[in-house]
Amino acid sequence: MKRLDSFGTSLLLLLSCILFLPQPIYAQAENFYAGKNIRLVVGYGAATATDLWARLIARHMPKYIPGSPTMIVQNMPGATSLIAANQIYAMAKPDGLTLGVIAPALYFDQLVGRKEVQFDWAKFAYIGSPMRTNEIFFARTDAPFKSIEDIRKASVPPKCGATGTASTGYYVPMLMEQTLGTKFNIITGYQGGNDIDLAIERGEVQCRGFSLNSFFAREPFTSWRKRGFVRVLIQTGKDKDPRLHDVPTFYELMSQYKTPESGQRLATVVLAAGDIGRPFVAPPAISPDTLKILRQAFAKAVADPEVKATAEKQDLELDPTDGEALEALAKEVVTQPPDVIERMKKLLGR
Repeated sequence: MKRLDSFGTSLLLLLSCILFLPQPIYAQAENFYAGKNIRLVVGYGAATATDLWARLIARHMPKYIPGSPTMIVQNMPGATSLIAANQIYAMAKPDGLTLGVIAPALYFDQLVGRKEVQFDWAKFAYIGSPMRTNEIFFARTDAPFKSIEDIRKASVPPKCGATGTASTGYYVPMLMEQTLGTKFNIITGYQGGNDIDLAIERGEVQCRGFSLNSFFAREPFTSWRKRGFVRVLIQTGKDKDPRLHDVPTFYELMSQYKTPESGQRLATVVLAAGDIGRPFVAPPAISPDTLKILRQAFAKAVADPEVKATAEKQDLELDPTDGEALEALAKEVVTQPPDVIERMKKLLGR
């Protein structure tokens, strides 16, 4: 009888332990996220390519998060998303309720030690990117620059527009200065890309470094291409885009102008921003379980047939990168030898 009592006691203890075991992470997440709002902070203005991606992912990603929360997009443009990045990193709680989409080249500002930077690029929690993007450099067709050689020989440097030093509008022409022997007058401080577009149409500036994907995805560039308003002079991919078969690559021109090895190393670090793409991030110190849930939800969203169909309809080129790969690349780009950092400072005018 005592043996049966002992067995019964042991069984009750075992059942109690099972009942009070920690819930699986998805059950916990469902309890946490149900009825909640996730704020997705976009470091660019409305209707930009980054904003279009953010809103597309925000419509579909929540259904793959346990509890099916609502994802609300908040635009926070300024300083090429530096303002948004600082807020996400330094002020947002690492609870999985605040995410962001920021510029891929903000690590430039960290490498050169800009005082405005309040983040460590390697410590963001990377969720994924819906695309990788190469860059282009274009100029108004009526400007006296039909090729990079024309810019090299120009007595008056062309005026280009940029939002900030981490924008393609700034770093693409500055990299050309460092590696190809060109000169530019870069006008910074535009609030957003739409303002630069207007400045180009007004003749206030003549040129711009820009995302290749966006150039083929939206207005005013579709209309500009149709009426021959601008000419693309260079593309940054190692392989030519088939739509720009007659436009030289950065690497072809570095070979043509015999760019030294140090300049080529600098180009590799700078152009890595294209592989980072349009990164979706969370604050540092987010729990590994929550990050795993967000990464898996992002991966399922970019594989969703509806997302693929909408991206194709909007001319958004889906070429995703997962969070683990972004995390590794982020650590790599901020670990540079002193000579590359010095070249970066020169490139960014530090």
